[in-house]
Amino acid sequence: MARLWRGRGRAGQQRRADDADLAHLVAFAERHSGVEAFVEPPTAVTTTTVVFVAGTGEWTRRRVPDARAAHALANRLGIPSYDAAVVGYPQRMRDWNARQRSPRTGQD
Repeated sequence: MARLWRGRGRAGQQRRADDADLAHLVAFAERHSGVEAFVEPPTAVTTTTVVFVAGTGEWTRRRVPDARAAHALANRLGIPSYDAAVVGYPQRMRDWNARQRSPRTGQD
């Protein structure tokens, strides 16, 4: 895959998105169905991030260069993208998180 994103920042700076972040997001989208992208704005402690949420609710978060790059990646992968600060996160993501926290019942 062509180098699309810059590497890590200098010491004392926030870590920037890099090719490993891009590769992880692409692999997640390829391995899961029903994936949607939720672009998160930068905060005082993180750069812009994107959350990919699969149809099952499983999710992953990675840094991206900026919101435009996140939406462009989603478009390239053929998945819908949203601004998380505007639309929030899907219920299936919260349900998946709850299932991961709940203790197993012992029934298989």
